[in-house]
Amino acid sequence: MTQYALYLDFEYCSGCHSCELACRNELELPVDGFGIKVLEDRPRKNPDGKWNWNYIAYPTELCNLCAQRTEKGLLPACVQTCQAKVLEYGTIEECAKKLAEKGHKATVFIP
Repeated sequence: MTQYALYLDFEYCSGCHSCELACRNELELPVDGFGIKVLEDRPRKNPDGKWNWNYIAYPTELCNLCAQRTEKGLLPACVQTCQAKVLEYGTIEECAKKLAEKGHKATVFIP
């Protein structure tokens, strides 16, 4: 049986939180409930003088990759609504390949 995962590319996440809202609506979670949460790595100055400011989309234990949607051939709600297109849904192998190509500021989530 094929297993699926989320590929998350942090380099271009703008911190818009649209994935959080879509997930909350899909899973019918309360305002303080999250299936995916956008974390902010505040601005900090690196030793080389460059500034670093990242947003990191982090799936929680409530994430089920939108099983009801994906069974119908739809994308997970977070992937569908990601404005920066930094979230992708695919097989574990596809996501691992993308991760190997990217090498940094990315991860794969397998529920």
